[in-house]
Amino acid sequence: MTERYDETEGRGPDEPVVVRDRRRIDPLTGEVRQAAPAAEPQDGPKHAAPTEEPAAPEAAHAGPGLGDSIVDDSVSVATGLEKELAERTADLQRLQAEYANYRKRVDRDREQVVAAAKASVVGDLLPLLDDLERAEQHGDLTGAFKAVGEKLVGSLQRSGLEPFGTEGEAFDPSVHEAVQHSTSPDVAGPTVTTVMRRGYRFGERVLRAALVGVTDHEPGAAPAAAPAPETQAAPVDPPVGGELPLEGELFDENNR
Repeated sequence: MTERYDETEGRGPDEPVVVRDRRRIDPLTGEVRQAAPAAEPQDGPKHAAPTEEPAAPEAAHAGPGLGDSIVDDSVSVATGLEKELAERTADLQRLQAEYANYRKRVDRDREQVVAAAKASVVGDLLPLLDDLERAEQHGDLTGAFKAVGEKLVGSLQRSGLEPFGTEGEAFDPSVHEAVQHSTSPDVAGPTVTTVMRRGYRFGERVLRAALVGVTDHEPGAAPAAAPAPETQAAPVDPPVGGELPLEGELFDENNR
């Protein structure tokens, strides 16, 4: 026969009953209990203490106890770090935009300074260009001097110098300085008819206005009235016997 296991076997009649509470969570406080060494009974045979099983993973993350806060500190810390990171990122983007605008402003100012310096140098050479132009008009600019003058004018024009002020163009008070005025029916509006000194501009800057003579439109004069046709007098009878007719006879002849 199979032997039956009796839990009361090996226990004396007077041995007290020991009840051990091995629940992991305290039913009163709701907290996780700390593992305590098992106490051996004073009387009776000694038995090996049962091996304490490792706590389940869920025990480490048990719910909060009574009166505890339900806010997770790790979540608040992560939220604070994300907020600080967003602020630092916005600061860096703002600094980058300010630096880009600063570079554009510096480049624009540098270009304006260079253009102003070139315009100043070219403006000092305008009297020389006037002398070359007058010499060419009088036929004195010939030979090597003509070659040097053409090279100088070509270099200045390639740098951005542009002459203006020619006969026949419309009068513009912003670039023309009128020193002579006349009228003529041959023009439709204010027109430059005489150029006394050529004007120059460098890029968008006017270095010198052109001295010109302006002619305005004048309506044509009305044609003169045609003269009235002359009336022919009636023929007079030739004298008879060398005598002229009397006034009455001449009047009668005209009435006829």
